[in-house]
Amino acid sequence: MKHVDYPLLTQTVAALTEGETDAVALMATVACEVHHADDRFDWTGFYRVTGPDLLKIGPYQGGHGCLVIPFSRGVCGAAARTGQVQLVPDVDAFPGHIACASSTRSELVLPVWNGAGTLLGVFDIDSDQPDAFTKDDAEALTRILAATFAAAS
Repeated sequence: MKHVDYPLLTQTVAALTEGETDAVALMATVACEVHHADDRFDWTGFYRVTGPDLLKIGPYQGGHGCLVIPFSRGVCGAAARTGQVQLVPDVDAFPGHIACASSTRSELVLPVWNGAGTLLGVFDIDSDQPDAFTKDDAEALTRILAATFAAAS
């Protein structure tokens, strides 16, 4: 069972994204690197803010995702609406959970901000294992996202 080496992941993402400011290019790189860093990560990707209170699928790794998610629905919508990390040990117990994949048992969703404080979207990680994510995962990934997207447009 492979678990994330966050210091190495942080270093790798920083090296791969140095000088890049395009949000979609950054999202594609982060989704790929994070997805392959841990066996718990079954679906890893971004939903981008594309309109008022609206998320649309961005770069991802894994099976198909939902194409459109309103801020008012699901775990991704809650992260976008509140600006807070959503750490969900059991998706079936989350009110209004949207089942984009029937295999998803737990989920971690982090808001993605640029350095100007603009919400670019959310970073969604699904696992086919229950209670797969920890507060350490949330904190390490929050730091990686903040550093990566600081100069994004």
